[in-house]
Amino acid sequence: MGIVAGLDSSPDFTRIVVCDTDTGAVLRQGYAPHPVESPGGGRPSDIDPQAWLLSLGEAAGGGLLEGVQAIGVSAQQNALIPLDAQGNTVRPALVGGDKRAQVAAADLIDALGGREAWAQAVGSVPQAAHPITKLRWLARTEPENAQRIALLFQAHDWLVWQLLGRPVRRTTDRGGASGTGYWSAATGGYRSDLVELALGHQAVLPEVIGPADAAGTTPEGLLISAGTGETMAAAFGLGIGLGDAVVSLGASGSVMAVHPEALTDQSGMITSLADATGLHLPVVTTLNAVRALRGAAELLGLPDLDALSELAMKSTPGAHGLVLLPYLEGERTPNLPHTAGTLAGLRRESMRPEHLARAAFEGMLCGLADALDVLRGRGVEVHRVFLLGPAAELPAVQAVAPALFGAQVVVPQPADYAAIGAARQAAWALGVSQGSLDPRTPPIWQGATAQVLDPGDDLAVGQAVRQQYMSVREQAHPGAFQA
Repeated sequence: MGIVAGLDSSPDFTRIVVCDTDTGAVLRQGYAPHPVESPGGGRPSDIDPQAWLLSLGEAAGGGLLEGVQAIGVSAQQNALIPLDAQGNTVRPALVGGDKRAQVAAADLIDALGGREAWAQAVGSVPQAAHPITKLRWLARTEPENAQRIALLFQAHDWLVWQLLGRPVRRTTDRGGASGTGYWSAATGGYRSDLVELALGHQAVLPEVIGPADAAGTTPEGLLISAGTGETMAAAFGLGIGLGDAVVSLGASGSVMAVHPEALTDQSGMITSLADATGLHLPVVTTLNAVRALRGAAELLGLPDLDALSELAMKSTPGAHGLVLLPYLEGERTPNLPHTAGTLAGLRRESMRPEHLARAAFEGMLCGLADALDVLRGRGVEVHRVFLLGPAAELPAVQAVAPALFGAQVVVPQPADYAAIGAARQAAWALGVSQGSLDPRTPPIWQGATAQVLDPGDDLAVGQAVRQQYMSVREQAHPGAFQA
């Protein structure tokens, strides 16, 4: 038996899990928040990456890593760390969905010839969050800093490099690289011309190594695996495979599935990412998920989502004909950035609080079912849906989701899945280095404890609710959705 560790450096904290290499059982855990640096106390858009190292050191205190043989690193995606020729940060890292770069995203789309050209080139269309868009923003607004940029890292690349003592060899993994906007999951190669298009000159990009490869070994003999982005690490930690999809319920929503090939989607609805195992993770995002539930709760004067769920359960499937298109912040799937939500089917018998509550849940989940249909329409098999986020525990969500998704729904118990995925990657790289594991086959770890929900006899009811929703959607936005 060996011991490995996985660390997840999220936007707000560092979590570390120490796991048994054979079973994946979590033996020890550590946690530390990231320093809050913005004056208003919110999440800053510019971060000194040294703060991540300080948080890592605090989380690993008290001998947490004693006996650990290998470490895997997961970190927030879309962070851009620009370095100069000496390896020093040119400016603080740009993190998250930086709204400052929205104009730069539109500028890049036009510069390459439109959304279809980007989808063909790298499998995604530039958005404000993407590192390539942040490069364009730097070139336009901080030209002196942009001229000094010689090396580009993402958060997990930089942390791995620091753990190894800043070696000459700089690495990343295909999962992280696929989210940059200048690496193609379809070809497995960088598009350095796109870096030059955005930044105005070339920069050194880290070597993309394989899923089971080691980035290096510390002088103390601690193996460091390739690392990856949080999305890919969480998928690996959950243990999803072909036929599985993950629906994440945050303020916005996302649907991703495991697929053997990279998908090129000229509509731009699919972002073609690589996973942490050698396969692919096509992702479809909606702008409105739990925010629609919160809006409905506020409108009804309810204190929280639990109360909204309880009220919704007093209604029946179809909410007496009441339909909510939850496009409250515009929408990305379908691409309606400037639209608003729609409430349809108002009749005297439907004008009751419980029917509005039910319509909010059905509208949110129908929107996510639309996203699932985009993937299914491109040949992605979906037989099982993992439902993540605190809202997944709500009875109204669990009562509605299996029939609307047309698949078995799995609700895993809350856990640090990104950190667990990073640890699993470390165990894989360690096993390959010792000759005990095949570089093509990751270690099999015990699955997450989960609640399993089957659609049973409710599929016909779910299809009727979907048809009611799609009819309203087509009337409100004719031809807008092409799955």
